[in-house]
Formats: sequence, C-alpha cells, structure tokens
Amino acid sequence: MSRQPKWFDVSFKWRYLHPKFWPSWFAILILVIFSLMPANLRDPIAKLLANLVMKIAKKPLSVAKINIKTCFPELSDQEVDRLIKDNVRTFTTVLLGQGELLIRSKANIYRRVALIGEERLQAVRAQGHPVIFIMPHVWAIEYAGLRLNCDLPMVTMAKAHRNELFSWFNNRMRSCLGGRVYMREAGIRALLSELKQDNSFFYLPDEDLGRDRSEFAPFFETEKATVPVVARLAQAGNAKVMPITIGYDYQARRFTCEVHDAVEFGEKPSKYDEALILNQMVEMVIKAYPEQYMWFLKIFKTRRDPEESLYR
Repeated sequence: MSRQPKWFDVSFKWRYLHPKFWPSWFAILILVIFSLMPANLRDPIAKLLANLVMKIAKKPLSVAKINIKTCFPELSDQEVDRLIKDNVRTFTTVLLGQGELLIRSKANIYRRVALIGEERLQAVRAQGHPVIFIMPHVWAIEYAGLRLNCDLPMVTMAKAHRNELFSWFNNRMRSCLGGRVYMREAGIRALLSELKQDNSFFYLPDEDLGRDRSEFAPFFETEKATVPVVARLAQAGNAKVMPITIGYDYQARRFTCEVHDAVEFGEKPSKYDEALILNQMVEMVIKAYPEQYMWFLKIFKTRRDPEESLYR
C-alpha cells in the first residue's frame, strides 16, 4: 500500500461544487471582490465591519481581555479596551484583503509588504543556512510568509479547517508561490527533511500544545507552557533561527515586515533555557505591534497548577 502524502493536496476537486459548499463559495467570492478593491476603499469598510465584530464576538473578546490583562497588568481598563478595538480592526482589515495574496501578482505582494532586514537574511543564506523564522500568531502572518516566499524557498505547516473548501482555499493561497503546506500530523521529521533540502519555514512557538511536551518559562508578567524543540531542530538541519515582526501601517496602507538578527541558543541549552528564549522572542514580536497579535487564542490554557484556569 502506498503511503499517503503528508501535505495538503491543493488541486481543485469537482466535489467542491456540491451545493453544500455554495454558501462557502459565496463567502470566498466576497473576499475576492474585496481583494480587488484598492486599500483606501477597503480599509474604511473593514473599520465598519470591526464595529460589528465588537458587538457579536463576545466569547473571543473575553479571552482577549484575559490574555491582555495577564500580560500587561499595568494597563487600565480603557487601555485594554482600546487595544482590543484596534486588534479587531486589524483582524477585519487583514481578512478583507487576504484574497489578494492568491489572485493578484507577485508584484502586488512586493508593493503591499515592505521587507526590512533583508541584508540579515541574505548574510545567513550566503553562509548556506536555511532559516527557521519565529513568528507567533499575528493577523498578517500570511502576508509575511508569502513576502519571504517571493525570494526564498519555503514550506509551512497548517491545521486543516473544518470546512474542506476553506481549507483548500487557504492552503492554495499559502502554496501559490510553490511551497508545500504540511499537515500537522506530519510532525517535526517532515520539517527537518525540508531544512535538509534548503527550505525555510515559520515556527509558531506561542501555541499551547499541552503539558506533556512543554516547559514553563517566564512570559511577560506570567509564565507560559512552551514546547522546546527549535534548538535541536535548527542544529540537526543546519538552520539559523530568526524572529520576524509584521504590522500594518494605516497611513501608508501597506505592511512592514522585518527580519531580525539570528538568535543563538548555545551548544546544549536546557529545555527551560530554550523555552525562555522562545518566549522572549514571542514577547519581542508582540511588543512591536501589540494590537496585531491574535489575542483571542487560549495561549495560557496549560498552567503550572493543573487546578488553575484563566478561562473559566
């Protein structure tokens, strides 16, 4: 029996035309229409949509407030509310424009995303290293990934969407410049294989993957469970680890993506030391554009005390 591929098949399937997918096709059509609009027309619409989201998304907004207060206890209630409002606006702005990554040209990606620190990346590549980019869950992560993929061979890993058509659409967008999108089940071995083929990728260390594989380390004003695997992966794949920041400039109506200096973990870091360094990189990325992080994620679901829960 042949082995099933560990990456998403992004070829079109006739079953996607089944009537059960018609509402999804309508949603995709709306996104395509918005992606064809100029940003100076689309962004004000996104701002209006953000007001609607603020009224109906009560549960995600509650999680966001808990996360922000946990990380920034010094903020007043008014400052937290402002940060959440700006965060939702970023979400709707990115959502309405994201279709452009699939249907518009590579030249459009260059126009929409300014890349800073390219000389740092080129220096690492000139030494023969692929790169593990450290990028937590920010709204504009797809823009950062495809901008880098314009000039650099890359792959990625993603969780399948519950809606098969949306999963196809998202992964076709992520792979439109030639990179594979691996399923989560492929695991670290698949990524190591790609590093050895000189392919780079994003690693998102902020996701809470449970107690078994994680190490607790300081994170802002609390601590967070983080999986310490990047150092070993980089060493085995002869890769460098470089954090990435990206944020949207509403005045220029374009994204600014910056490649930061490579981070060294030392020869044989302990699991705690690696988790601490990863958490510090995530902090740095979030601090650059705190309003553009996905605060609705339950990043503190696993606590040192099993009886403690922030999201009750």
